[in-house]
Amino acid sequence: MRMRARPRALGHVAARAPRRTSRAAWGALALAASLGLGGCDNSPYPRGTAESNTLLNAFQERSPRTLDPTASYSNNETPYTYQVYEPLYGYHYLKRPYELTPKAAAAVVEPRYLDAQRQPLPHDADPARIAFSVYDIPIRPGVLYAPHPAFATDDAGHYRYHAMKPGELGTRRAPPQFEHQGTRELTAEDFVYAIKRHASPRVEAPIFGVLAEHVLGMKAFAERVRAEDAKLRKGIPPSSLDKPFLDLRQWPLEGVQAVDKHLLRITLSGKYPQWKYWLAMTFMAPVPWEADAFYAQPGMAGAGMSLATWPVGTGPFMLVERVTDRRHVMQRNPNFRGEPYPCEGMPGDREAGLLDDCGKTMPFVDRIVSTNEREKLPHKAKFIQGYLDVPEIERPEWGIEFLSDMRDSADTRKLYEERGFNFPKSVDISINYLGFNWRDPVVGRGDTPQQQERNRKLRQALSIAIDYEEGYQRIFVNKAGEAAQGPLPAGLFGSRHGTVQGHNPVTHKVVDGKVVRRPIEDARRLMVEAGYPDGRDARTGQPLTLYYDFQRAPTPEIRAELDWLTRQFGKLGVQLEIRATDYNQFQEKMRNGRAQIFSWGWLADYPDPENFLFLLYGPNAKAGHDGENAANYENAEYDRLYKRMQALDDGPERQAVIDKMVDIVRQDAPWAWGVFPYAAAAFQPWVHNGKPSLLVRDMAKYYRLDTAERAQRWAEWNRPVWWPLLLLPLGALALLWRLRRQWRERESAAGRSTAVPTAGAVNVGKGSA
Repeated sequence: MRMRARPRALGHVAARAPRRTSRAAWGALALAASLGLGGCDNSPYPRGTAESNTLLNAFQERSPRTLDPTASYSNNETPYTYQVYEPLYGYHYLKRPYELTPKAAAAVVEPRYLDAQRQPLPHDADPARIAFSVYDIPIRPGVLYAPHPAFATDDAGHYRYHAMKPGELGTRRAPPQFEHQGTRELTAEDFVYAIKRHASPRVEAPIFGVLAEHVLGMKAFAERVRAEDAKLRKGIPPSSLDKPFLDLRQWPLEGVQAVDKHLLRITLSGKYPQWKYWLAMTFMAPVPWEADAFYAQPGMAGAGMSLATWPVGTGPFMLVERVTDRRHVMQRNPNFRGEPYPCEGMPGDREAGLLDDCGKTMPFVDRIVSTNEREKLPHKAKFIQGYLDVPEIERPEWGIEFLSDMRDSADTRKLYEERGFNFPKSVDISINYLGFNWRDPVVGRGDTPQQQERNRKLRQALSIAIDYEEGYQRIFVNKAGEAAQGPLPAGLFGSRHGTVQGHNPVTHKVVDGKVVRRPIEDARRLMVEAGYPDGRDARTGQPLTLYYDFQRAPTPEIRAELDWLTRQFGKLGVQLEIRATDYNQFQEKMRNGRAQIFSWGWLADYPDPENFLFLLYGPNAKAGHDGENAANYENAEYDRLYKRMQALDDGPERQAVIDKMVDIVRQDAPWAWGVFPYAAAAFQPWVHNGKPSLLVRDMAKYYRLDTAERAQRWAEWNRPVWWPLLLLPLGALALLWRLRRQWRERESAAGRSTAVPTAGAVNVGKGSA
C-alpha cells in the first residue's frame, strides 16, 4: 500500500516514553495512527488524476528509439508518431475492409497514367505501356503546426532561435522550455521536404529503397545530396554530434513538386497501385524545414533534442514531457483544427455504442500519459486495479492475455465480468516469425552450391522441428495464433492460409484431409543430408551450436518461452544459445546484419500482399539498405516476380505470380514461418469507442473517457485495507509496555544493589555471630 503521508516513527516515540504512560500519550499515538490511515492511497498518480481528462497507459522496456517520421518504423514508436503526425491519408476507424480517408490531404485521389512521351493513357491501360503515374494531391488549407520554438519569430519576422551561438542553449533540454513558441500553416512544400529527407545521409530511412524504385529521380537526388553533405562535413570529425544544417530545399527532386501552396504532385516511374497505401504512413507526414534547421544548431544533439526525441507535427497531440525510459506525456495540440467522429461503421458497431459520438469533435481526451512498466505482472495488475485505461496503446495481444486468464480461472472470469472489462477480439493481418540471417555462413544462403544445399536442408529441418501448433495453441495461449504456412496471413488477396491447397509441403502434410506438421523423423533425415546427424558436424564431430538473438530481457514469463524454443532445437541435437538484449540494441544488431537467428513480427502497414512479400525482397534488406527484409534474404527469381506482382491489379494473373513467389520461399525457408497471432484489445468500462485494429494507429483521438465513472471505480476497486494499520497503535502499546517493564526491572535491580552489603561485610557479620 502506497503511503502518501508517512506516519510518525513510532519507535522514536517509544524510546522517549515517560515512566508512566499518560492518557495524553496514548491519544498522541492514536492520532499519529489515524493520520497514517488518512494518508493511505493506492493510486500511483497525483491527486485529481482520476477526474482529469487524461488517458492512462503504459509501455514496456525502453523509450522509443526514434520519433523521426522518416526513420520510425517500429511498433513501440507508433503510439506517439501517429498521434503527433498527420500523413496525407489515413484509414476509416470503423469500416472493414479498410477504407482510405484523407488526413492532411483534402481528398484521396486516383493517379493519372502517362506513356513514355507523357501522353495520357486510360486507367485500364496495360502496365507495360505505363511509363509514369502522376498523383496530384490537394493539401488541406488552414492546417497549423503544434506550437514549437522552431517557428517562433520576432516583431520583424526573423526566427528567434535559428542562429543560436554555442552555449546559448543553456540548461534547456526540451522545446517546451523555450520562452517563445510559434506556428505556421502546412504547405505542399513541407511534403516535398519530407520525401527528400529519405535520401538524406543524415537520416536512417528504412523505406528509401522503396522510394528509390518508384519516385522519379529519387536515386539521382540521393547521389547529389550525399555529395553536398560530404562538402558540408569536410574537416568535421565523424564523431562530432554537431553538423551544419543540410538544407534540402536547395536541390530539386524531379518526382516530387509543390505545384502551388496547397497542391502536391508526386510522379512515379511506371505503375505502382500500392503507392496510395504508403501515403497513409508517417513516412509521408510533413516535415517543416524549420524543424531540421532548429535541431541542427550547436549543442542540440548533445542536449538530446532532435526529431528523434521531440517531434513536430500537425496532429491532434503534441509531446510535452519525456523522461527517458520512465514517462512520456502528450497533450492536446491547441492548434489542431478538430475532426468529426465517424457516423458510419460495420454491422454491430451501433449496438456496441461505437456510433454514439457521431459528428462530435475529436480528440476527446486532453492528455495521454504513458509510464514505464518493465514487468508484465505489475503491468497487468495496474489494469485490473483500474489504473490503466488501456494497458498499452496499439498492442493487440493484451486482450488475448486477459481472455486467457478468464478461460483458466472461474474466479478470474467472475472478477473481470463484474468489473466490466472489454476485450474485443478480431482476426487481423500480422505475423510473428523466426528468421535466419541470409548472410550467416551456417544458416544463411551459403557461398557454394554444395553449401547452399546443406544450409537449405538445415533450415528446413529446423522449420519442421519448431512445433508452433504445440507452443502457441496449447502452451502459450496468451500469445495464441495459427501456425503460418507462408508469409501471407488470411484477409489479404493472394493468401491461401486456412485451405488444404495452401499448406506448406516442406513443414506440413495432409492426412485424412487435415493439414498436420511433418514428423520429427523427417527433420532428422534432413539433418543427416545437411551434414549434421544427431546435431553434430559429420566432418568434425563437433556439436552444432546456433545463436538466437532475442529482443527483450528474459523476464520469468519470457524465460519459459525461450526454454521451450531451446527444446525444439534440442529435438535435433542442436544446442541453442540465447543472446538477449533490449529492443534498441537488438535493432542495431539487425541493422548491422550480426544476428544469426532471430524472432520478429510484422503488423500490416497496408492491406495488400505486397506489404508482406516485400519483407523477403532482396533490395529491401535490413543490412546495407536499412530496409525491412530482416533476414537479408535474396533470390533473383523471387525478386523478378515481386516486381511483376507489384504492377498487377488483383486478379487471376496476380494470384498465379504470388503462388510462385510463396513456393520459392517455402523451399528456401529463410523463415521458420511462425504464427499468425490473434488480436484482441483491452479497455476499461469507462473507455468508449475502443475498436481493435492493426492499421488504424491514430486511435487515441477516438477514445472518450467517462472520468466520473473512473473515479468511482477507482474508489470501489481499491478500498484501503485499514486493519493492518490499526495494529500500529497496538504494536506501539506492546513496545511501550515492554520498555516500561524493562525500565522497572532495571530500577528494581538498582534498588536491590544499594541495599545488599559487600561480601567482606557479610563474612564479618557471620564471624561475630
